[in-house]
Amino acid sequence: MEKDKSLENWKKNALSELKRTEIDSFVVETPEGISIKPLYTSLDNKGLEHLDTIPGEAPFLRGPKATMYTGRPWTVRQYAGFSTASESNAFYKNNLASGQKGLSVAFDLATHRGYDSDHERVYGDVGKAGVAIDSVEDMKILFDGIPLDKMSVSMTMNGAVLPVLAGYIVAAEEQGVDVAKLSGTIQNDILKEFMVRNTYIYPPEPSMRIVSDIIQFTSKKMPKFNSISISGYHMQEAGASLVQELAFTLADGLEYIRAATKRGLLVDDFAPRLSFFFAIGMNFFMEAAKLRAARYLWSKWVEKLFDCKNPKSKMLRTHCQTSGASLQEQDPYNNIIRTTIEALSATLGGTQSLHTNSFDEAIGLPTEFSAKIARNTQLILQHETGITDTVDPLAGSYFVENLTKELIEKADTLIQKIEDMGGMTVAVINGFPKSEIEISATKRQAKIDSGEQVIVGVNKFKSDEQDPIDVLNIDNNIVREEQIIKLKQIKETRNSANVNKALANLKNAAEKNTGNLLELSIEAVRERATVGEVSYALEEVYGRYGVEQKVIKDIYKKSYSNKDDFVEVDNALSKFKKIAGENPKIFMAKLGQDGHDRGAKVIASAFTDIGFNVDIGTLFQTPSEAVEQAIKSNAHVIGVSSLAAGHKTLIPELIEELKKRQADDILVVCGGVIPSQDYQFLYDVGVSAIFGPGTSIPYAASTTINKASEQLMRMHNFRKARISK
Repeated sequence: MEKDKSLENWKKNALSELKRTEIDSFVVETPEGISIKPLYTSLDNKGLEHLDTIPGEAPFLRGPKATMYTGRPWTVRQYAGFSTASESNAFYKNNLASGQKGLSVAFDLATHRGYDSDHERVYGDVGKAGVAIDSVEDMKILFDGIPLDKMSVSMTMNGAVLPVLAGYIVAAEEQGVDVAKLSGTIQNDILKEFMVRNTYIYPPEPSMRIVSDIIQFTSKKMPKFNSISISGYHMQEAGASLVQELAFTLADGLEYIRAATKRGLLVDDFAPRLSFFFAIGMNFFMEAAKLRAARYLWSKWVEKLFDCKNPKSKMLRTHCQTSGASLQEQDPYNNIIRTTIEALSATLGGTQSLHTNSFDEAIGLPTEFSAKIARNTQLILQHETGITDTVDPLAGSYFVENLTKELIEKADTLIQKIEDMGGMTVAVINGFPKSEIEISATKRQAKIDSGEQVIVGVNKFKSDEQDPIDVLNIDNNIVREEQIIKLKQIKETRNSANVNKALANLKNAAEKNTGNLLELSIEAVRERATVGEVSYALEEVYGRYGVEQKVIKDIYKKSYSNKDDFVEVDNALSKFKKIAGENPKIFMAKLGQDGHDRGAKVIASAFTDIGFNVDIGTLFQTPSEAVEQAIKSNAHVIGVSSLAAGHKTLIPELIEELKKRQADDILVVCGGVIPSQDYQFLYDVGVSAIFGPGTSIPYAASTTINKASEQLMRMHNFRKARISK
């Protein structure tokens, strides 16, 4: 009764202070469908069954280890890879000397997609967004002078996971390290690639066979190695709500256990080595609660579905990375603050390792200067804040405990829905998670563009001046030429008969569903088979997977709160229709091997709602393929989304292709992660408009329409002048 009285007193005081008639009008609704009240009390904690959980014991809500950071702080990782293996090796050694405790390797997109650097489809991608790895010789250079029996290595690789993991194992062998001593993680999470990141190679079913073969091999021969990192990170980066990220990630994990047990493995033989990977965004308390909820849900679902005797089979361990999507091009030094807040949230939520993004990653690849700040952010949190002095410091918070409960309940419902469909493989094939995430992303973008969701320095509190930022620029032509020389040397010095035999054995095992594909890939890599050759041997059996791109409709404009922002767009549309007699047509293109298509899909959805006729190309197009499709669709504009630093190679090639086809009346606009220093270069080659991160979609739409109208008038006047002559 006393507590009830206290709550009533608070309501009276609050009403008096706020001069409002109803305190409940201050409830905030989150994208996850969670209602945030302005006050939580001990009454809200009544009946929460998870409150009595203990760190280190199932269901592990308060942490997987009893002592957590009081025994050992989280591992400081830096996700990095630059151009060539030798440059990356030097960067790693410098970071390790500065306090980094584990390596986290970023590979270039050519490697991710299973192409050697000399392949015609990847000339704009080699060495651009990570390190180029074509063979075990590159892998040996990458880890030269780094003892692989002592250093934990995390590798973000999914599509070409077999040759890359095989290369790491063979490089260790030739360093004199027993495979059993290797520690670290291979991402090996192919299901999320079909949802969001798209660096897949093969269809879902054979891809799942590859996952289970890796789990089988590592569980027997690499007891210290994590065979899979089940990743929600890319889901949140693609626009998923925290409930979606939580549920889809855990549902993926359940599907991987199911696949491995079908291969004859016992859950307790491999589940203790599964690990997870979550994004940490700017919703501070909810992100911390998400990690607590994840541990609880994983423990309960594994116990429910699988016969496990070892408590560690139910224990969720996770790596986290601060959000890339929260980083902004405008006022980029603000990103240091954002990353610090996100890092603190991850550690209060109990992550086992952490990567902090550099402040300049919304502009380009991180420099040594920005990477040092990102790394020191973690070191300061570990050594200067006192957060490692106690286990689960947020425990008992009325607010955090209720957020944890809400996330558990909502994610549990979504996991059950996926299980009822037949599991995540079936859900992915049906396109369910991909569609749900795209809807969420489109709604969020509408809230940002309308100013309903404030982004400091972007849609509010804008600065008049922007400080110049140094950007790391990699000449990928030089990298590619160097890689091609190394590939030629390998092929000239190896035993070709042995290589062909090993690749034939791999292909045969894939065709007949026999043997272990990782074991056979290791044999091929020992003989100096390349990443591209191993990948192609399997592609001959499984095919290279591709999906038709679909556009989400009737979401963006409905979710946009300020309808007045569309007045200028509507005026531009009206003007264009008078000139052309039809709505503007835009072809949305993703060039090269970058599969991050959130920007392109959101723009396509929003532009459709605004009044464009939108055609969206398949992923991984060459410039000539994009031009071909744009001409066939009678497009007035080609919109290029670039997120992987290939814009200075691929966009000029696209414009040159338009000229060759006498279709240079089609305008080219582009957007994404493009440094402002590169804008003039792109304008000089013929780009009509560039929309950097943070550009509102109504502004981009009206600008594009007006540019297209101007182009039509120029063409009209040109024809009139020619006729009069």
